[in-house]
Amino acid sequence: MASKPVTLKVQARGKRIPKLPSETSIYIQGSGRDLYERLAKETGFSAHRLRITKGDDGKPVPNDKTSTIASTGLESGSVIQVKDLGPQIAWRTVFVIEYLGPLLIHPLFYFLRPYIYKGAPSEPSTLQALTCITITLHFLKRELETLFVHRFSNATMPARNIFKNSFHYWALAGLLIAYPSYSPTSATAAQSNPVLTYTGLALFIAGELGNLNAHLVLRGLRSPGGTERGVPKGLGFSLVTCPNYLFETIAWAGILLINRSWSTAVFIVVAVAQMALWAKKKESRYRKELGGKYSKKRYSMIPGVW
Repeated sequence: MASKPVTLKVQARGKRIPKLPSETSIYIQGSGRDLYERLAKETGFSAHRLRITKGDDGKPVPNDKTSTIASTGLESGSVIQVKDLGPQIAWRTVFVIEYLGPLLIHPLFYFLRPYIYKGAPSEPSTLQALTCITITLHFLKRELETLFVHRFSNATMPARNIFKNSFHYWALAGLLIAYPSYSPTSATAAQSNPVLTYTGLALFIAGELGNLNAHLVLRGLRSPGGTERGVPKGLGFSLVTCPNYLFETIAWAGILLINRSWSTAVFIVVAVAQMALWAKKKESRYRKELGGKYSKKRYSMIPGVW
């Protein structure tokens, strides 16, 4: 049957949107993304700044190519509500800004030690050098994955959240770890224990490679610009929902064995707690969206623990 246009009544939800039309027309077999792009053109706002919900039940209209107007239950005369989410920033940009903090802060403290700490020797300890190298490599990898590997389910987030999101990395992974670690009185300034140091390096390398592999698997499940989800398979995915978080934890455990600073332990506790919450949500989302295609996992992040 040929697609036919329908007329939808449009209402603002929340604050006024100056150029929002009172109604708009779209083909019944058009996609949700088509509707977003039409209203974006009419309002002069980015499509990512708008959220469209159905007027009768408040359910969101997906901003993707796979959901049609008909599949959402909208028909001619239906009411849609449009909300202005405020200025947006791309998730890719957010990640680049977040990871830039520790990527700059650690080399800065490392090379400026004699000027930051009173009585600091001109030469750093072996553990201080390895701390700077491993943490810098970790966040350099993060930046490269952000630019060339990750495919995001949401294109943007509210710009005002950039400060909250960046605090974790700039303040905790950056300043909290760096200031004590490169001090001449820190545990990192002491002689290294070869057993701990080499074990830490082994865990760091294994964790980073496992994490990269998990990210490449997840990338392969989504088309460029798409929001679809597939069933992830491969190293670690048969054990837990999010092996990327598991390997991230292993890599940071390796850094802790090298670094031996209380501040690194604090950061790891905060980071692992946050990843554990994300992993639980991811398991619930997989079960809901993938149904019978997905094999439910007992543990979402750490086998036998969580």
